[in-house]
Amino acid sequence: MSDSPRIRVMIVDDSTVIRRLLTQTLAEDPSVEVVGTAPNGKIALAKIPTLKPDVLTLDIEMPEMDGLQTLTELRKVNKTLPVIMFSTLTQRGAEGTLDALERGANDYVGKPANVGSVTEAMNRVRGEMIPKLKALCPQKGAPASTRNRIAAATPQPSTATPAPSVSLRPRDRKTRIDILAIGVSTGGPNALSTVLPALPGDFPIPIVIVQHMPPIFTKHLADRLNQKCEIEVAEAKAGDPLLPGHAWIAPGDFHMVTEVRGTTAQIGIHQGEQENSCRPAVDVLFRSVAKAYGSNTLACVLTGMGSDGLEGCKVVADKGGQIIAQDRDTSVVWGMPAAVTNAGLANQVLPLQQISSELTRHALNGRHRRQLASVGAL
Repeated sequence: MSDSPRIRVMIVDDSTVIRRLLTQTLAEDPSVEVVGTAPNGKIALAKIPTLKPDVLTLDIEMPEMDGLQTLTELRKVNKTLPVIMFSTLTQRGAEGTLDALERGANDYVGKPANVGSVTEAMNRVRGEMIPKLKALCPQKGAPASTRNRIAAATPQPSTATPAPSVSLRPRDRKTRIDILAIGVSTGGPNALSTVLPALPGDFPIPIVIVQHMPPIFTKHLADRLNQKCEIEVAEAKAGDPLLPGHAWIAPGDFHMVTEVRGTTAQIGIHQGEQENSCRPAVDVLFRSVAKAYGSNTLACVLTGMGSDGLEGCKVVADKGGQIIAQDRDTSVVWGMPAAVTNAGLANQVLPLQQISSELTRHALNGRHRRQLASVGAL
């Protein structure tokens, strides 16, 4: 028998079939316990104080009180309860999911469609949902030894425990940066909504981004960011020229790479094998950027579960590029940036709110000294 407390999950969905499917699927994992269900948000909000779930799975379209209304009301009284949206992989589902993330949802899982059988549907949900439950509840669903390590490494709010020391690579303040590559996953849409709008419209280098998301979602995310930013943001297409002041987000289900031919740099996309169970994968992008730009590369790893980006950052570091990782306290899940930080590959580990100014300083270095001075003291 497991020595770990189980992750208490509450399922909120108006479909009886979905509630049953999700309950059966999650119940097969010994680290998870489904403590209750609700057919709409109004009933869910009434049950939460009694059931005390660790995580909520939340449908978007429900009668009486839908998922977005539920999130809005929930965050008025509880800002920390993790919420995973269980949404359809459609245009409407993508829009609703992005709205939910802006309102405080932590992550999402797509409802299986056209998978052929109930067994296959359950396998797909299990493969996506359970790792996210465990990532959002790291002190549950794990052996006691692992929980103790997590607790020991996590400063408690009531103490003045300093953050764990990390080994940073020396910063190179001389090498000119010619491209910025960003990797992000869980918590990414909100992190990107913090970082990208704070960059100036004349940002002097191109930006390439891998956000772990399915097709359709990446296009909607790019369009939303474009409305908020001074720089241009778009979903990447093969052959797009890499221009300063532009950011490209890898399309869902495609790897993105940079291609330099003579004096011309452009984007390539392909559907090679998944890496780290991901396509697009951060490692694929980072390797290609490091190969094309060498020491003139700036890589930035933001919030996300897993370790995608670690191997790519090793190549960036070997080529002499610079690496910035988001810190633990401001990450929704400190997985991807933790892997890079703990491997000693990061030159800087920063709170999310400080990353934009650092990216701008790096990009302006050796270009516009007056603008550099206006960004802030070095």
